Amino acid sequence: MAKTEAERQYDAGSIQVLKGLEAVRRRPGMYVGGTDMKALHHLVYEIVDNSIDEALAGRCGRIEVIIHEDESVSVTDDGVGIPVAKHPIEKVSALELVHTTLHAGGKFDNAAYKVSGGLHGVGAAAVNALSEWMVVTVRREGYVWEQRYARGIPQGPVKKVRKLKKGEATGTTSQFKFDPTIFEEEAHYRFDTLMNRFREMAFVTSGVYLKLGDERPSPAKEMSFYFEGGVKSFVRYLNRNRKTLHSPVYAKKEIDNIEIEVALQYTEGIATSEYAFANTIHTPDGGTHLTGLRTAVTRVINSFARKNNFLKEKDKNFSSDDTREGLTAVVSIKHPDPQFESQTKVKLMNAEVSGVVAAATAEALSAYLDENPREARRIVERCLTSSRARAAARKARELVMRKSALESMTLPGKLADCSERDPAKCELYIVEGDSAGGSAKQGRDRHFQAILPLRGKILNTERARLDKILANNEVKAMISALGTGIGETFDQENLRYHRIIIMCDADVDGSHIRTLLLTFFFRYMPTLIEQGHLFIAQPPLYRIKSGKNLRYIYSEAENEQVIADLQNADKKYEIQRYKGLGEMNPEQLWETTMDPAERILLQVTIEDAVAADKTFDMLMGSEVGPRKRFIMTHSSEVRNLDV
Repeated sequence: MAKTEAERQYDAGSIQVLKGLEAVRRRPGMYVGGTDMKALHHLVYEIVDNSIDEALAGRCGRIEVIIHEDESVSVTDDGVGIPVAKHPIEKVSALELVHTTLHAGGKFDNAAYKVSGGLHGVGAAAVNALSEWMVVTVRREGYVWEQRYARGIPQGPVKKVRKLKKGEATGTTSQFKFDPTIFEEEAHYRFDTLMNRFREMAFVTSGVYLKLGDERPSPAKEMSFYFEGGVKSFVRYLNRNRKTLHSPVYAKKEIDNIEIEVALQYTEGIATSEYAFANTIHTPDGGTHLTGLRTAVTRVINSFARKNNFLKEKDKNFSSDDTREGLTAVVSIKHPDPQFESQTKVKLMNAEVSGVVAAATAEALSAYLDENPREARRIVERCLTSSRARAAARKARELVMRKSALESMTLPGKLADCSERDPAKCELYIVEGDSAGGSAKQGRDRHFQAILPLRGKILNTERARLDKILANNEVKAMISALGTGIGETFDQENLRYHRIIIMCDADVDGSHIRTLLLTFFFRYMPTLIEQGHLFIAQPPLYRIKSGKNLRYIYSEAENEQVIADLQNADKKYEIQRYKGLGEMNPEQLWETTMDPAERILLQVTIEDAVAADKTFDMLMGSEVGPRKRFIMTHSSEVRNLDV
């Protein structure tokens, strides 16, 4: 019987076998999470993690990372150096093997490393595959050895370069330049992103000196980290601008060959700050170690509250949310065989970890509460306040939902909705002021663009509990329009718009309103940010007309350049400075800020949760001192702003 066209298109010859590192270059997302800025930084983390593993093994005390002018990165450690001798089975240098073969490494058993972050033998090979070039220099066995690679392919065998100088430390230096044909065009290394990551590493790898340098101009930077206090120092650092209720509770134990280190401290604030690490690797999605910590905190505080009559017989137990409000906690475990959700190691999966972390945390917290009755009372009273506020918030939320259900299918009256019903195609513009909202409603594409004008400034959600937040009319309107609910009832599946665009005036008040909105989304709907649904519109600052030519300007630098060009060409021009969105007519607003073909949108992302938490706490929290220092530090920039 003759084959059909479909059968001829899919036969044995259709099966492809990707050899060597070609699989990494074809599907970088499987190995480093994508080709964006986040994935670019992951290249550095993979190499630094190898040096950290040397430190965990007790063979390394210093790690230095340098971003060079050409955007290449070098990572140097003073460990024992990667072995260079021939592998007994593969018959090539071990150095070449680990950089050119997936799943080749020294961390599959516990012979060379008791614990490590590198587990799959993929990191160094993946970085090599995704680099335009890479040079690995090893100082070992009395000599300096070197091998070069181009897009993962060795450019010759491992060479013996010279003898080690007297007193010269052993170790490894890996220098690589990311492949621009793979990563996004605008991708580049951010000093602050790497700095925050290495600070975390130094906290959870106490006694290791970590240095980060940036040789690129504007200007060159350098930062060093060294901590001996472990995660207790980390908690103090996180809470340095917050009012705390007590000194940190700290536990460090080894149970069933798993090292556990926990520190926690309550603050007067509302936000919960929890950070989890496995073998020094930050696991932003948590996992079993964070579950164990949360379980222990809730159980111990409930037990203490019952025993000391803070909770009466008729009272319900505190929920996990009640006991975690205002809590800053860090848990770090070191496991001989950790199981992560993926190569990017965002979540720890070992089931046995939950129990041992819970045991270590419960023992330390119980002892602290028994030995410090005054501080214990503050903690429990804080949980009582949280519980009552949560009950009030639940009633307020139910009232909001019931009221919304009776009002135009849960949609607020001020919302100008779109006709499209596929959320993936819909946009919601959250607009500052009724005037701008009116222009936006007239200028929009009604098919897929919805407009929600806000009156005035919304509540500062950094300082308010959920019950007060839900009493704010502007916040209620946003929650109803988005359709996701909030808090315990949040459900992203009900999101009505996959693009949520904040559109504010380009002035001080507009910046403040934008910050208030960002605070709300970061604290109460972070999933929308993590899933890439939140954007900031970029309205123009100027309108320049020269003859029949009309141009919109979006930055001060661009404005200066355009005016200079017009003056040099001896052309007359008219310039209009837009103080607010309301100054634009509907056609101008569409052309500059709402037309998908012409507009500029900034996508809001969370690159570093620790840094973001610290920034929102400083800018929007109750402590004035840190905010004042920030303003004074940046006062020259503020004075130069044309607002």
